[in-house]
Amino acid sequence: MKTLTHWIDGKPVEGLSGRHGAVYNPATGAQEKQVAFATVDEVDAAVASAKAAFESWGTSSLARRTAVLFKYRELLDAHRDEIAALITAEHGKVHSDALGEVARGMEIVELACGISVQLKGELSTQVSTRVDVASIRQPLGVVAGITPFNFPAMVPMWMFPLAIACGNTFVLKPSEKDPSASFRLAELASEAGLPDGVLNIVQGDKVAVDRLLEHPDIEAVSFVGSTPIAKYIQLKGVEHGKRVQALGGAKNHMLVLPDADLDFAADQAINAAYGSAGERCMAVSVVVAVGDTGDELVGKIAERARNLTIGPGDDPSSEMGPLITREHRDKVASYVTSAAEQGAVVVVDGTGHSVEGHEDGFFLGVSLLDKVPLTADAYRDEIFGPVLVVVRAESYDEAIKLINDSRWGNGTAIFTRDGGAARRFQLEVKAGMVGVNVPIPVPVGYHSFGGWKDSLFGDLHVYGNDGVAFYTQGKVITTRWPDPADAGINLGFPSHS
Repeated sequence: MKTLTHWIDGKPVEGLSGRHGAVYNPATGAQEKQVAFATVDEVDAAVASAKAAFESWGTSSLARRTAVLFKYRELLDAHRDEIAALITAEHGKVHSDALGEVARGMEIVELACGISVQLKGELSTQVSTRVDVASIRQPLGVVAGITPFNFPAMVPMWMFPLAIACGNTFVLKPSEKDPSASFRLAELASEAGLPDGVLNIVQGDKVAVDRLLEHPDIEAVSFVGSTPIAKYIQLKGVEHGKRVQALGGAKNHMLVLPDADLDFAADQAINAAYGSAGERCMAVSVVVAVGDTGDELVGKIAERARNLTIGPGDDPSSEMGPLITREHRDKVASYVTSAAEQGAVVVVDGTGHSVEGHEDGFFLGVSLLDKVPLTADAYRDEIFGPVLVVVRAESYDEAIKLINDSRWGNGTAIFTRDGGAARRFQLEVKAGMVGVNVPIPVPVGYHSFGGWKDSLFGDLHVYGNDGVAFYTQGKVITTRWPDPADAGINLGFPSHS
């Protein structure tokens, strides 16, 4: 059985702990690989490599950094099908979805290629007599990223390309459930000319995570995952003096007003709720139907849901693949059962779904729950699977209150033809990312991604301008080159004369 290893100092490094995690093919349910879990010493070796590499990389020219990144972008483009196939084999998402993931990750590489513009700095001349003030941004040093299973290529690319473009060196701890894609990203970065030690990967579990959070040479930590773990990452990282950005979970609401195009809204609800088997933090998990739209909208969604093709991710006819593990599939299915017990109407029940020839795979059909009480677990919890909840509201005001009362604040969307209602919504809703007739408002690379409330812990979002700010520290330089006539002693307080 193939064993996936660490990537330290520009080369694969065999794990020495003797501990491993199973890597499954979700479409078959078979374990096809195992991944080595790092010891504390192995994490320390990765950090030491990154620290040594920072001595030269942190002072390298922007031209050198961007030359590597442009070559890296070229290699990613040439190998996008290969990377997507790795994602499909270990995560389960369909190949077209995996290709989209790679493309969105490459957007951040492209942003990093233009880092010279982001790091231009500012200069004010003659702020006082012969005094100039400049503001510059410099790298932090060694930074780390801890990334989730649902986007094993895209989320790492949200982090390390921008971090290394800013002059930092990076240690990545990817998900142990699907680690091959990130390992391939590191190999291609080395092929592009990235110096040894600038990007390192340690595979592992909580042992590796805790060591990264505690290590005195790690300056900052980026994280994407569930809210409980995001809280833990922030508290433990800050306790050890680190800068932290930790993105947590979500319960994203899609508000549908009576004037909306219901066919279009139903199409988008299907795409946003069931794409990637619902295993994404920006999935629409709640539709809020306002007024008398509910019955018709639910009917249209149900009709489409029943016609989805579910199968292996490498089958071109499949529209949705399996879930990541058997345990997660069973947990997601339990929400459908409990929702019925807690007063919801189960319109479409996907819990009994199986795929011929792949009966041992981690497949689950799509489920649609209507008239779900706000007290039901299916409404209150982040399910992270192909379950769409519909709640009813009599008015816009009731709907906006319902959304704003949620403890989550990642993303939200409104579907309407009314520009005034849309403008009011985007200003009043308490969420970090808002879509107007766009169900999954994930920003492009030059805008930042991040939520509010229990969806974000830390001050800065990922990538975009916030990403550059997170991976750099500001410095203000005040200079004066006095004329010979300025000689002499003056003990007075400096003035702006």
